[in-house]
Amino acid sequence: MNAVRRIVIALAILAALLLLIAGPGTRLGLWEFGFGFTLMRWALYGGIAAAVLALLLLVMPAGRRGGMSGLIVAFALGLGTAAVPWALVQKAQSLPRIHDISTDTVNPPDFVAVVPLRADAPNPPDYAGQETAEQQREAYPDIRPLEVETWPAIVFERALESARAQGWDIVEADEESGRIEATDTTLWFGFKDDVVIRIRGDGRGSIVDVRSKSRVGLSDVGANAERIRGYLRDLAARIES
Repeated sequence: MNAVRRIVIALAILAALLLLIAGPGTRLGLWEFGFGFTLMRWALYGGIAAAVLALLLLVMPAGRRGGMSGLIVAFALGLGTAAVPWALVQKAQSLPRIHDISTDTVNPPDFVAVVPLRADAPNPPDYAGQETAEQQREAYPDIRPLEVETWPAIVFERALESARAQGWDIVEADEESGRIEATDTTLWFGFKDDVVIRIRGDGRGSIVDVRSKSRVGLSDVGANAERIRGYLRDLAARIES
């Protein structure tokens, strides 16, 4: 029984390690993002298996011999490890499989300066189309243009400040055309998503549109919508201040 206990504890530790290296290994270029997702899937299965086996041993008198602390740690570690990819899967299943989000789905801002940077990206820079627009409107009805009673030149300055404050890499800032392009690198997997910001005057002030698109993957698991929301909140606060 002691050998079984050690196997269960080792399985919980292995699952946690797989989860910990899945993202950073992808970010460092040690493997493709698909393999990183595979590691997370293995972490999910391993974590569930470790938690279930640890629980079974805890309820068995023979399993508790030799102490319960190791099994309790294995149960908690396995359950905690499995919870991370499980939550990600549940979120992905609740959202449409899209990766191109824009505040203007009829006339979305075009990428210009970042196009060469996406040359090898599986997802092209062109807008994904009407089907994506319909799915976006249903899933993210709050993603809309920001309308402010401030001159475009001032809004452009604040928009550039806000983009830099997000930690994005500015690719181009063209005040004449009212366009800012940038790239955001995600923390865990190191995915590169591109952003284009368009500022236009409307006679009363300015209209700000933002588009964010992933370079890889079918589903962004809501990342692009969250990025746009956070940016527009920050920009609105800067304009009002």
